[in-house]
Amino acid sequence: AAICFAALDSKAAIPLLQKAKDANIPVVGFDSGVDSDIPVATAATDNIAAAALAADKMAELIGDSGEVAIIAHDQTSRTGIDRVKGFTDQITAKHPNVKIVDTQYGAGDPQKSTDIAKAVIAAHPNLKGYFGANEGSMKGVMNGAKESGREGKLVMIGYDSGKQLIDEIKSGVVAGAITQDPIGIGYKCVESAIKAVKGETLPKFIDTGYHWYDKTNIDDPAIAALLYQ
Repeated sequence: AAICFAALDSKAAIPLLQKAKDANIPVVGFDSGVDSDIPVATAATDNIAAAALAADKMAELIGDSGEVAIIAHDQTSRTGIDRVKGFTDQITAKHPNVKIVDTQYGAGDPQKSTDIAKAVIAAHPNLKGYFGANEGSMKGVMNGAKESGREGKLVMIGYDSGKQLIDEIKSGVVAGAITQDPIGIGYKCVESAIKAVKGETLPKFIDTGYHWYDKTNIDDPAIAALLYQ
C-alpha cells in the first residue's frame, strides 16, 4: 500500500520511484532523500543544519582558527552531500580564520578512510581538527589519528555513533559527535505512510531532529536511547 524508502544513491533510485508512482503506491523518503519530487514526504535529519552545528563546535574547540579536514562517505547520497555542505558552508560563513584544507570520500569504509586520514594528517602537520561525516568515516579519523601519533592532539568530531566512537568520546579522545534521532525517523516514516494511504496531505520534509553529544551527556537517557553500539 505504501513504501518507506531509504536511498543509497539519490539519483539512481529515481526509476524505481517512478515505478511505484505509476502503480499508485505512495513513497515516503526514509532517512536519506532523493533528487525527485515523487516521495510524498521525507522523514529525515536536517543534515545541513546538523553538520553546521558540528562546524561551530569544531571552531569553538580549536580556538576559531586553524586547519581542519573532512572525511565523508560519498557524493551520491543526500546525507553525504548535505553533511559536507553544512559543515563547509558554516565554516566559510561564520569562521573565516578556520581553513578546510582537505575534503575526501572513503565510501564509509573504515580501512579506506583510515588510509585517507593518515595521508591527510601527514600532508598537513598543522592540522587542528578532523570531522568524520558518518560512522565508517569517523572510524577512519580515529584510527588515522592513533596510527599517526596524533591522538589527543587533534580535535575529532563525529556523526552517528557505534561502539568505537562511544568509547573514545567517553575516554575524552574524541570531542563529541552529532546523533540523529533514528527512533523518530522510523516512527515518522511509518506514521506518514499510513497518512498517505488514507489520502491525507503531508509536508514534503519532516525534520526529525538531531543532538550534540559528548562525555558530559552521553549517558543521559534521552541521548543514550538514540545511540547504537
